[in-house]
Amino acid sequence: MTELNRCQRMALEAVATKAEAARPHAKEKAAGILREASFDALTAEELCEAVLSRSRVTLNFHPDRLIAGGLTVAEGLLRDGEYRSQFETRISNGGLSAYPGGDRDRWERSLFAGAYQAEDAQPCDRPKYGALNVMRYADGASPRFGSCYFRLKAGVLDRCTFTYGDSHAQPEHAGTRKRFMPVLAALLEEVRSTGSALASEADDAGQFAARFLTAPEDDGEHGPRHSGVGRALDDYIEAQVHGPLRLESDVEALVADPSFRGTAAGAQLGTLSEAYGIPLCWHPGFRLAAEQVPDDFRGPVMPPLARRVAAVSRGAETDAAGVIDAAAIGRAALSLHRQPEAWGDFGTPAEVLQYLKQLWHVLVRCG
Repeated sequence: MTELNRCQRMALEAVATKAEAARPHAKEKAAGILREASFDALTAEELCEAVLSRSRVTLNFHPDRLIAGGLTVAEGLLRDGEYRSQFETRISNGGLSAYPGGDRDRWERSLFAGAYQAEDAQPCDRPKYGALNVMRYADGASPRFGSCYFRLKAGVLDRCTFTYGDSHAQPEHAGTRKRFMPVLAALLEEVRSTGSALASEADDAGQFAARFLTAPEDDGEHGPRHSGVGRALDDYIEAQVHGPLRLESDVEALVADPSFRGTAAGAQLGTLSEAYGIPLCWHPGFRLAAEQVPDDFRGPVMPPLARRVAAVSRGAETDAAGVIDAAAIGRAALSLHRQPEAWGDFGTPAEVLQYLKQLWHVLVRCG
């Protein structure tokens, strides 16, 4: 059992206290939604427990991005044996605001009642962010943040807090492993009001619950058995993992995009797997012809950027039709780092990096 320090315990307790106060109303609401859907296979409390017992937290990441010192993310993980927060790494596949007074600092102050703003709190104490893979998607619960992911062991759930939706939106509904009912009620309400949740459409909450219950479970070291890719860019239960995340003791599997097979990044992932005894699995991956990239999702710059990325990946000197995948976007990011002037027609290095993040979103959605 991983020991948490004072600020980490305070953060968990802050969310637990809020969730406990919301629990009676949330339970009543969840039970009512299930009755309305004529779902009687499980009570709301039983469904709540089923979600936590059958789901795992996944942490999506791009293994080939560079961190401080010129190492790739995979090399940094191999060196450290730990998964670190962006307060330490200073890289992100979302917004980069992890510094005192930044947006993420403010979100964490609100969510965790100032626990991580205490005088004795250090950057290494901050939570790590993932998502709860309720539907057991092959591409993880939040592929928006990376092409590969760690699937964490069940025991890590005990030191997680959860929000229904990304914490940047300061969501109302939060919970813990033992006080998850407010999150479940929010999930069921989303299905009832929109006909969809966690990137899965359903006629009602009963159909959604039944689909969850029949989705194949991850089978430990051999897998993953899965429900197919979810493409869940914006629709997930965020998990905040408190305390250190050690690869050797906390990770159940490393699931990678197949575009990295036979590449330097793929070799690094293999070495990482062997060094820490983590099974390396492969999900189906995403591929998309550059000419098929739409101009109405993430903006009109995406099609010409896709052609450039495909050209760089093929080693061409001019824009050319080709295929983009996770490895191709990674090679473009490396090219941007080494030769920023070659991308000047797309903007500043910071702007191009943001465009590459958005191109990954296009690939997940359409590939």
